[in-house]
This record gives sequence, structure tokens and C-alpha cells, in this order.
Amino acid sequence: MTLNTNPVTDLYNLFTKHPRISTDSRNVAPDSIFFALRGASFDGNRFAAAALEQGAAYAVVDDPTVAVSDRYRVVDDTLATLQHLALYHRRVLGIPILAITGSNGKTTTKELAARVLACNYNVSVTRGNLNNHIGVPLTLLAMKRDTEFGIVEMGASHCGEIEQLCSIAQPDFGLITNIGRAHLEGFGGPEGVMRGKGELYDYLAAHHGVAFYLAESSELSEMVRQRPQLQAVAYSVRDAGQIKNHLVGDYNRYNIAAAAALGRYFEVDPAAVVAAIGSYEPDNHRSQRMETRQNTLILDCYNANPSSMHAAIENFAQEAETRPKAVILGDMLELGRYASDEHLAVLQQLAENRIREQYLVGANFMAAAEATGIPAFPNCEALRAYLVEHPLSDRLILIKGSHSIGLERVVDLL
Repeated sequence: MTLNTNPVTDLYNLFTKHPRISTDSRNVAPDSIFFALRGASFDGNRFAAAALEQGAAYAVVDDPTVAVSDRYRVVDDTLATLQHLALYHRRVLGIPILAITGSNGKTTTKELAARVLACNYNVSVTRGNLNNHIGVPLTLLAMKRDTEFGIVEMGASHCGEIEQLCSIAQPDFGLITNIGRAHLEGFGGPEGVMRGKGELYDYLAAHHGVAFYLAESSELSEMVRQRPQLQAVAYSVRDAGQIKNHLVGDYNRYNIAAAAALGRYFEVDPAAVVAAIGSYEPDNHRSQRMETRQNTLILDCYNANPSSMHAAIENFAQEAETRPKAVILGDMLELGRYASDEHLAVLQQLAENRIREQYLVGANFMAAAEATGIPAFPNCEALRAYLVEHPLSDRLILIKGSHSIGLERVVDLL
């Protein structure tokens, strides 16, 4: 990425005095710099004045007509400027950065890694799911001068996105959790997923970085083999050992193993690694077990793709439970031409595991369930109405689906 040096330098001088960034005029941080970003259906320039009225110190805009005072800074492209500013800040900090991507488990791995590395460093980490072309710059700009180690989650749905995010974050270390069947529409198929996620390895190989990879993964092992110049450190699921944790699902052993391997590489005391991983309690609808008055819920509804759905159902089927089991599943999105086959495969897996009580939400599952007699609903509102009339109790319930389906909205009825 080429820096447009003078405007970014000027903005960075402002940023040192006002080191907070806002991009949403409805939620402006006091004394922050507001960036008027554009989207398919909005133009942040229209809200720059409101952001200033609500406490922003300055507004960065790319529409000169709205700049009516010296509290505005006009640039050619606000998004590009935000990314350039983040890169500039990353270079000023000069700290080690670990990038984490993958089809599944990257957020959980990020959270576990942050707790482990915090034993030795002052760590700054991606908050929530700020892992795209806007979120990564915001993550970097949230790092303070006393930050000693940064962890940046990177998400992607198309080839080229990880390459762009690496050009902004410039990671020294990288970890791909796995290669799964996610965002198949954007990547063009499973091979595209490997190419897209492999852009992290490409960056590390070209910049003398270090990659951590799961030895048991044939895909990751092959990707490492294809890049002989890449410095790679293998770890094993065995590294998870018997570490006690609060995560639901045997598949989380891979995330635990990754965090343990990072602790070993960065010389964190083994006892501290175990304690750090054991201290993490998920509260973000990922691998979260919840006891209600009526049921036990396994909440894993922040995201879903065929790989994570398969793993969640497999684990759920193996739960030792005398009560009836039920699943509430939402559509897996961004699958394109693979959508029909993948949703049918989920129903087949449920049948093979004799999980007969199913509640399905979304157009894809409705089509897959047609003529089966399985209850299927177009949206969460329809499911809520059904659950009011047909309440569930004394069950173990898996709730999983893509975040935009909003399955968390039925939890209060369970």
C-alpha cells in the first residue's frame, strides 16, 4: 500500500491529540475523529455535522461541500485514508502483530490467544468481529503506545481480501485455524477458500514472518509445503491435552491447541497457559452452554457454514444426555450454487444421528425440508410465534445458524 504521506502525517498529528476513531454518527466517542465512510446505501458525509455536534473533535470527509469549518479535513477517499492512517500507526508502534484467519474458530482462537499472551505482554486484540477492511484499521488504531503485542483477526469472503488486510496490518506472525466450506459463493468453491486464506502465508513468506499451523490438517500442511520459503511452526491437537476449559464442543480442542502452541513459542509459563485458557468463559453466542428454567441450551449461533455446522451437530449427537435433544438451525449463507446440497447434507446428518426434533429457519432450510414434515420457518419471527404456542421444555437444544438469521432472538422463549 502506498502512503499519501503529507495528508496522513497531518491526520496522524491530529490523531495523537484525539486518539479515538468514530465511524457511526449514532455512536460518537467524545473527542474522537469521525470518518465519513460510504456504503451501498449510505453516505457518511451527510452525517459529519451531526457527529461534530455529538462530540467529535474533527470530521474526515471526501465531499468538499460539507466542509464548512476548520473542524473538517477533506480527503480523496475516507476509507482509503482510514486504512492509510492505520498502517501509519502500525509502523509507528513497531510492535509484533499476530494475524488470525480461517473458516472456523478464528474468534475463539483469538480470545484464547489474547489471554495466553497477556501473561507476558500488554496485548491489544480485535474487539468483537471487527475483522474486515474497516474493522482491521479500527483494531490497529485502537492500539495504544503502551501496547506490546497486537492480535488481529482477519475475515474474508473473496480472494484478495486477506492480501489487502495484510498490507494494512503487516503481521509478523500468522495462524490459519482451518480450511472449511465457508463463503463458497465468494471464493468460488473450496479451492478458492485455500487460495484466499493462503494469502496470509504468502505475505508471511514474502516478509520473513512465522506461520503456525495444525499438523493434523492435510490442507494446511500442503499449503505450507507449497511455500518452501515460509518459516512455519507446527502444532498438534494433542497440545490441548487435558486443559480444563468452559468451551462446548470437542472441536474447540483445535482452538485450545493453537493458543497453547502460541504460549509455548512465546515462552509463557505452562501453568499460566493452562490458567489463562481455563479462565475464558464464552459470552458471545459461540460454544456457550446456558441453563434456563426450562432447558439446557448450546448457543453457537454467531456464525455458521457447512464445516462448523457439521462439527456442531457431530458434537451435539455425542452429548451424554437422558433428556430429548432438539436442534434449532438457521440458514448457512453465502454458499451460492452449493447452498441446496449443503443444507440437504445437514438434514441427512441429523437423520443419521437420529436427531428427530428439528426447527429450521430460513429459505434454504425451508426448501431442503419441503415434503419432509420437518417444521421450517421463513424467519425468526415466525419461529417465535410457533414457540409461544408450542413451548419447549426439559430438552437439550442446539441453536446454530448464520448471524444475520438472528437465532439468539428466540433464547428468551426457551
